Amino acid sequence: MAVRMITVSLPRIGTDRAWRDAARTHLGRGTRPEALLWQAGAPAQTDLFGAPDMPAPGTAHALTVPRAFLDLARTVVWHADPERFARLYAFLWRLAERPALIRDTADPGLVRLRQMEKNVRRCAHKMKAFVRFRDIAPGSTGRRRFAAWFEPTHHTLEPTAPFFARRFADMDWIIATPDITARHENGTLTFGPGAQKPDLPQDAAEELWGTYFCNIFNPARVKVSAMTSEMPRKYWHNLPEARHIPGLIAGAEARVREMAARAPTLPPVRAARIAERLAGTGVDRVMDFEALHRRAAEENREVPDGYGRIVLGEGPGDAPLMIVGEQPGDAEDRAGRPFVGPSGQLLDREAAAAGLDRSAAYVTNAVKRFKFVQRGKRRLHQPPDRTEIEHGRWWLDHEIALVRPRLILAMGGTAAESLTGSRTGLLKRRGRIEETDRGPVFLTVHPSYILRLPDPARKKDETERFREDLAEVARTLA
Repeated sequence: MAVRMITVSLPRIGTDRAWRDAARTHLGRGTRPEALLWQAGAPAQTDLFGAPDMPAPGTAHALTVPRAFLDLARTVVWHADPERFARLYAFLWRLAERPALIRDTADPGLVRLRQMEKNVRRCAHKMKAFVRFRDIAPGSTGRRRFAAWFEPTHHTLEPTAPFFARRFADMDWIIATPDITARHENGTLTFGPGAQKPDLPQDAAEELWGTYFCNIFNPARVKVSAMTSEMPRKYWHNLPEARHIPGLIAGAEARVREMAARAPTLPPVRAARIAERLAGTGVDRVMDFEALHRRAAEENREVPDGYGRIVLGEGPGDAPLMIVGEQPGDAEDRAGRPFVGPSGQLLDREAAAAGLDRSAAYVTNAVKRFKFVQRGKRRLHQPPDRTEIEHGRWWLDHEIALVRPRLILAMGGTAAESLTGSRTGLLKRRGRIEETDRGPVFLTVHPSYILRLPDPARKKDETERFREDLAEVARTLA
């Protein structure tokens, strides 16, 4: 039997309220989605400054459905897709039987509606960013009036107009689009039919705005693709500042060179210290172990939130072997010594079994501060980022320059990155010696990696491999 089609015509203005009322009615009647043919009203054309058509709609009554769907529908109805009403009703039909469907992020219907919601919100954001008002002749009341023309991708003027009414509450203004027109007069917001693009007069303030835009334009951060993504070219012809953009882009490189040439230079003393940190030069001439520890004590007077104090290494100052871990843990931070916690105990045990005398090695970490998040009384370890590795490298380079080890044992990805420049493929690189500008570096895993393994058999295998790596280090030094 053929299904009798019911046509539901929705007005161009007040579409969201009209759709909710129609959806509520047909859902109550049990009208199936395939029986409804949804149509949006055709936009009429009128003079831009003619009389208003109808007042802005008020707050609609909520449907007896999850609040999340009401918020979703309130946005999606303004999408430009002609099937938006049908998609919403079809999902609502299924939602009535399965309320949990609104949380099913894998449902194709919901995925499509969420994407439409995102598109509408993005379009509304563009309208708020790129509407440009121009001063027009005062009205009969003598109040100043402003007008703007905008071409949104979706039907976003009606839901976005209250933002402009709040933002420019003391102004009379009109925003015209091909779809509808919003006007704000004497504090009242109304909507009327759309209009063709009017011939708006030039605004004297546009020259001032253009000057301001050119002065805040940063040529050193020009990324044309990113700029056109945030400011699509289709909006440029309505933006008074856009006429300056081609010239600003074309001259960006020359302006960057000019800015670099005019940049102030660092004071000689500060510049020398920064250069020393970056290059690691002159370490043994200007800073011995005593000075290094004194410097650490000075920085430990103010410890940043979420970090422990600087923990330097320990061991013979002329040790042939330097062992470099990743960063201090909670136990190391409290004791002020490296490798005194569970990882240090595992290292001691396996080094002794491998014939490697840890007491003859200088033991330290690539990163010097314990990084953590507080959870009650516990401080939970957090992996270091690139900035923290760079900060630790300055201290580590001083230690290497002072100890001058014949071999460095790097344990873990952070140590590998700090000493060789890369942590990639550590499990494949372990057991090998890599030549670096800091000397030969033997790579292996960190003891904490072994401690975290949940499988006892694999933990045993990895412990044996770690012992073999340490035995190879002992043979190399011998």
